[in-house]
Amino acid sequence: MKHFLALAILCCLGFTASAQTQNPNYDKALADSLGADAYGMKPYVLAILKTGPNTTTDKEKLNDYFRGHMENIGRLAKEGKLVVAGPLGKNDKNYRGIFILDVKTVEEAQKLVETDPAIKAKVFEVELYLWYGSAALPVYLEAHSRIEQQKP
Repeated sequence: MKHFLALAILCCLGFTASAQTQNPNYDKALADSLGADAYGMKPYVLAILKTGPNTTTDKEKLNDYFRGHMENIGRLAKEGKLVVAGPLGKNDKNYRGIFILDVKTVEEAQKLVETDPAIKAKVFEVELYLWYGSAALPVYLEAHSRIEQQKP
């Protein structure tokens, strides 16, 4: 019985090792340019924006904060630091939106989000988390720029 169990384990290990095959579509130059690891992944920082303590109802101030917020998003995207941004639907956690920042540390991300006028004014608070995702995320923005009919 011991020998059968050892043989079964060895067979499973051999199957697992042989199950990993080289991708025939692999593009080393593209992978290297995007900072991809062997799995086509890399580290990012996920930012969750939530309602902050500033509950001003002054429409002019709110318009300024949100205009600055959108301009900051555009600037960070142009710099290649922001690869995903968007609002969340209504929820019971007061989560308002997300960013995925193309940086390796929470400290780098903190410096970037502090440039957002709505975060500075505490209209939004932000939670930052290390996140591991596809290294191809930054290139989806090229396609997006060709499919959006109107700019925000």
